[in-house]
Amino acid sequence: MFQAKLIVTGDDFGYCPRRNQGIVECFLAGAVSNVSLLVNGSAAEDAAKLARRYNIPIGLHANLSEGSPVCEMLKTNSSLLSEAGFFHGKMGFRTALSKGLLNMSEVKQELKAQVDLFHELTGHLPPHMDGHQHIHVLPKVRHVFAEVLEEYGIEYTRVPIEPGLHNCDWIEPSLMDFYVGVEEDSLNTVDVFTKHGIRWPDIYVGLSTMGKNMSVSAIQNAIDTAIVEFTSKVPAHPVPQHRTVTIELMVHPGYPSLPPIGGCGEGPDDFSQSWERLHELQTLIKPELQSHYKTRNIQLCSFKDL
Repeated sequence: MFQAKLIVTGDDFGYCPRRNQGIVECFLAGAVSNVSLLVNGSAAEDAAKLARRYNIPIGLHANLSEGSPVCEMLKTNSSLLSEAGFFHGKMGFRTALSKGLLNMSEVKQELKAQVDLFHELTGHLPPHMDGHQHIHVLPKVRHVFAEVLEEYGIEYTRVPIEPGLHNCDWIEPSLMDFYVGVEEDSLNTVDVFTKHGIRWPDIYVGLSTMGKNMSVSAIQNAIDTAIVEFTSKVPAHPVPQHRTVTIELMVHPGYPSLPPIGGCGEGPDDFSQSWERLHELQTLIKPELQSHYKTRNIQLCSFKDL
């Protein structure tokens, strides 16, 4: 019999007061066990105070794609900025990167500034650090990201390779194309992170269960599928009796942002204003999900507990 440890990470903590409220409610209900802070979010300071008040395990959600940099020197005349003076955006960042327009020393400068600001806001270094919109697994960026984690002694990250993703026929094609790209980048990142001594949970889940695609059964199936796939790789990686399998479930609960409040310097995006955030919150706190974890011997924890 193996035991599973599940980290349910609420991403985008600090994005707006309503996001913070929803994530805290999920934590207090035992539905989220860990959070990832956007230090350039408009409510980051409030989020750090809430984490301290409620003893919420908190890591860093490194952001190079939405809003404004936190490094003063990069707020003007930086390759990380578009003509409008903000980060290039989820797809804009990828385009600029593929064209060789991004200065990697500026990427490193901004990542370090975000770690320093996290330390300033929370009083400690992040036990884990991942990337907003999965920028941390992109070519070139992955190397710089790994160097920063190693320099600061940050042990854990996220590698978004979700078992069974290709069988999820409910995901719309344009989104699936993006997810497949994220998966490919992640597969190419494994060796880089390993070389730098960085660790991540055995299993990642969260692409197939985002927003409107989240349901109790979708989460249950995604986790069960992933565990079966992981434990079936016995010849290559023997799983001894009582082995603990670690899983991260990425979630985005909260109450919808009400513009102009929220965002990372340029107001809240469409996903943040949509009903999908509230849908995630309402799904995650359902008692049948909690009881499913218990019957499957799945224990909720944070990166600090690994």
